[in-house]
Amino acid sequence: MELEGDKCQMFEPSKSFTDLIVWQKAHQFVLETYKVTRNFPVEERFALCSQFQRAAISIPANIAEGYKKLSKADKLRFLNISQGSLEECRYYIILSRDLSYINIKTYNELIGNLEEISKLLNSYIRGVVNKQF
Repeated sequence: MELEGDKCQMFEPSKSFTDLIVWQKAHQFVLETYKVTRNFPVEERFALCSQFQRAAISIPANIAEGYKKLSKADKLRFLNISQGSLEECRYYIILSRDLSYINIKTYNELIGNLEEISKLLNSYIRGVVNKQF
């Protein structure tokens, strides 16, 4: 928190969606998803791998698309799509574990990363609802 005369600033406004920590974490999750799915069986290339990667990409992509929307409703719609894609990824992680495509360590890391993104996304949404963004 920084004091400027009579004003109290809690944060610097972002200049781009790439400044958002939630987007940065979601982007990192996409990179991790691609790395993990490289080791899946070849027969999953156009099935689980494709679906998992598509859902992962949708998280930061919808954060980015919603970033420049002017109305609160539009912004929230895209952020809600990100939430849905996040939950879709949660299922693909569980499925990947149950099919023995990932080990428990990778499972825990991916789920932990999703939990962090989910919390950040929920905070960002609350900020939009309360007109802070």
